Amino acid sequence: MTGSIAFQGEPGAYSHQACVSARPGMEALPCRTFEDVIAAVHEGKADLAMLPVENTTFGRVPDNHNLLPDSGLHIVDEAFVRVHINLLGIPGTRLNDIRAAMSHPVLLGQCRAFLKAQGISRVTGADTAGSARHVAEAGDPTLAALAGDLAGEIYGLDVLARHIEDQGNNTTRFLVMARDADLTRRGEHGMITTFVFQVRNIPAALYKALGGFATNGVNMTKLESYMVGGSFTATQFYADIEGHPDDGNVRLALDELRYFTTRLKILGTYPADPLRR
Repeated sequence: MTGSIAFQGEPGAYSHQACVSARPGMEALPCRTFEDVIAAVHEGKADLAMLPVENTTFGRVPDNHNLLPDSGLHIVDEAFVRVHINLLGIPGTRLNDIRAAMSHPVLLGQCRAFLKAQGISRVTGADTAGSARHVAEAGDPTLAALAGDLAGEIYGLDVLARHIEDQGNNTTRFLVMARDADLTRRGEHGMITTFVFQVRNIPAALYKALGGFATNGVNMTKLESYMVGGSFTATQFYADIEGHPDDGNVRLALDELRYFTTRLKILGTYPADPLRR
């Protein structure tokens, strides 16, 4: 597939890695913020957007859960990216030379055991790829960066220690977004449908709203709640289910859900990533 796909961060970021893995034939377009990623698609600067939504170690990405419902974009695919973290230094540096490591706070936290064992202090950087770029430009043999393979290749850094993350299954889930929805059945591992909803203000509304999924045999793989509009009483729910809206059991479950909601918006129907299993 040709065209371009926008991501948040600098070249070499894990979102860039997700773009390369999921859409290898597309040009990756770096953007400053998640809002800029969405705007790039609306303005025609990019055909697709790559947005991280959750990580197995640190949970969901709150910014994107708030942005997705009103982004005006549709989910057309998902991508699971295994987050391998490397210690990167300037060429010729040895592991014993390193006194400090720079990266995004999340990655620093994911390598806590390794850094402690090596006596390496932590330095907070704006992001992973930006930290790699800073190390390359600084030329300090005592300073390293925590980042992925792609960042090391782009900024000419050596891998001093590979796969140093504390959690062996550290994975980030990304959503691929487009201007137009794609409701075609595709992929070999089933379909996923993502939607948001707000329940009516009646007793046991959420229990009743979700009952249709149980009685119709629809598997809900994710359900999260978050406040909207700065109100403690306005709660929106984000859900993933297995299946397509045209499936008989899914259609019945969604019809029952609509009865108990004040808002229901389908964000996308897309093939399940094989790594989901």
